[in-house]
Amino acid sequence: MKTIITNIRYLLMAERECRLIAKGKEMADVPMLENAWLLIDGEYIADFGSMDNLPDLDGEEFDELMEIDAEGKTVFPSFCDSHTHIVYAGSRELEYSDKIRGLSYEEIAKRGGGILNSAKLLHNTSEDDLYEQSMDRIHEIISQGTGAVEIKSGYGLNTEDELKMLRVIKRIKETSPLVIKSTFLG
Repeated sequence: MKTIITNIRYLLMAERECRLIAKGKEMADVPMLENAWLLIDGEYIADFGSMDNLPDLDGEEFDELMEIDAEGKTVFPSFCDSHTHIVYAGSRELEYSDKIRGLSYEEIAKRGGGILNSAKLLHNTSEDDLYEQSMDRIHEIISQGTGAVEIKSGYGLNTEDELKMLRVIKRIKETSPLVIKSTFLG
């Protein structure tokens, strides 16, 4: 199945040569094509170009073509998040807020937060509940443009719970459209 995306305001592209580092104003230097189209054949980018050079889509090669009008939106390659801990129970938002306000890790732990609290919550949460909570996070990162992710264990703090996390990660791999790599931190 072929898909063509037309009327792309900005088509962001990969660089021809790898930069080891980009900082400051260099981070805004991204190769892009304005007013573009993109042709996808199966899972691969087959072609792209300026809307001025859009191929004739009436030919036999474009039978069963899905057309998507980007309506002036931006298209870019998906992100690869190489360090996540998606499988955990509950939320650590309050701890994040405390950290921003300047509390030390020790102060957060004294208030009942920190890794020991996360490990306890994980231990007391079923695999099914962990899976559901993790899939909510997976859907969120997909909606933000992530296409590949590494998921680490690490909140279990014992072999049994680390293995529980790995089983949840395996289930996510089997049901998610993302490319997923797992890392055992037990």
